[in-house]
Order: sequence, then C-alpha cells, then structure tokens
Amino acid sequence: MTVWGIAKTLLHANLRRLVRDERAVTAIEFGLLAVPFFAVIGAILQTSVVFLASQVLESAVLDASRAIRTGQAQGSNMTLEQFRSDVCSRLYGLFSDCDGLHVRVNVVTNFQSASVSPPMPQPCFAPCDWTEAQGFSPGAGKSVVLVQVYYRYPIFVQLGPLGMSNMADGRRLLGSATVFQNEPFS
Repeated sequence: MTVWGIAKTLLHANLRRLVRDERAVTAIEFGLLAVPFFAVIGAILQTSVVFLASQVLESAVLDASRAIRTGQAQGSNMTLEQFRSDVCSRLYGLFSDCDGLHVRVNVVTNFQSASVSPPMPQPCFAPCDWTEAQGFSPGAGKSVVLVQVYYRYPIFVQLGPLGMSNMADGRRLLGSATVFQNEPFS
C-alpha cells in the first residue's frame, strides 16, 4: 500500500468517525440560532415597552387635562410649563426627558373642527425637529379644547426596516390627543 492509499484510508476512517460524533451538536445548533432568538426576544421586549409608554402617555394626558376641563387650570393661571410638569409627573419614569414633551392646547370651534396632526413631517428624515410651535390656551367655560402631547421615544433594538423607529434619528414619535368641552365654570 502506498502512502497516498494509507492517507486516504485514514482520512475516510476519521471522516466516518467525525460524522457519527454528536457530542457538540447542541452547542453548534445553539450558536447558529442564538442571534436570531435573542433578536426576536429583544424586539418583543422593545415593542412591549413602546406600547406601555404609549398607554402611559395617553393616561397622563387624559388625567392632566382634567384640570383644564374643570376650570382649575384657568383659575390658577396654569402655564404651559406647569401643564407639562403635570403630565410629566404622571409618566412614572418611562420618559427620560420631560422637556422633550411637545404640548399644544388650543380652543377649537366645535368637535368636528378638531384636527390632530403631528408637529413634524411624517415620515421624518434628518433632522427630526418640531415644525409647529407649542401653545397653551385652555379656553373658558363651555369651550371645546383640543389637547395634544407628543414625545420622541428612543428605540434601543434597531432592526432596520422591521424596527419600531419611525424617525431618521432612531426614535419613535408617540402622541396623545384628546378633545373635550370644558364644564360651565365662570
């Protein structure tokens, strides 16, 4: 037998033994599936946090707007910053920068004329800045008031076009709006 024949026989024997060896199969399979598995888990967690933050913002705006609806804001001469602070105190730490809240409170003629629009172009390409001014005009008794609050929420798990971001800077625009008629206070 030649050297090449011996090498070929040894190579075939080692390959057969390697094919039958299943000791590291689990580790190799986990290595192949770990990245997509943890990406899906991260995306599920990020989606949950964004939905939770959206619901908390909605609740905070509704609760803070009660002061306007009942006339307490008008009686105490509440300012835009005080209203923003009231909304922020109801966000339970889910929003890192309450100065980033964009607040618009204005009187509308009637419920049909209440038009809600984000204060920046959608979709937003860099730079994603507010294009409309903030304002605080809570109206008088029986006024129809539109309250809008927006926030650029950071997205931590970026999955490209499948991610939760709807802005060029990797954040998601969250918003809450409510329209109501003030009570007949004087």
